[in-house]
Amino acid sequence: MEQTPMTARGEQLLREELTRLKTVERPRITAAIAEARSHGDLSENAEYDAAKEEQGLCEARIKDIEAKLASANIIDVTKLKGTSALKVVFGATVTLLDLNTDKEITYKIVGEDEASIENNLISYKTPIAKGLLGKVEGDEVTIAIPKGTVEYEIVEVKYLP
Repeated sequence: MEQTPMTARGEQLLREELTRLKTVERPRITAAIAEARSHGDLSENAEYDAAKEEQGLCEARIKDIEAKLASANIIDVTKLKGTSALKVVFGATVTLLDLNTDKEITYKIVGEDEASIENNLISYKTPIAKGLLGKVEGDEVTIAIPKGTVEYEIVEVKYLP
């Protein structure tokens, strides 16, 4: 089975979602199905159909999370030993200077399920993350992205939780 990298925070969030689905959502959906059944004829019962569809989605998500957790390779960057120039690795928080606009941006490189561009969390599979991995503070990188190319200087690398 192929292992998927995941941060400790990503694992925690998936475990919390799994617990919520199993202890809150699953019983609520079961109760909704029972309520809809009590209304009689199931062939024309929209409440029953909706509850059964929701149950299917919930069970699929539970299986998906369980599979992801089973194949997860949890990487906690806070336990990595730092040197004078920290390397960009999975889980690192990287501050970049856009050499074309002189604007700084900070990204954390995370697993696919954790990615959220609104929160500056980028998947390790994105072109930007791939272009940064293995580099160190002070390096300048040119990265091909769908819109063209970007040039960054790596200002700072941190191993934060």
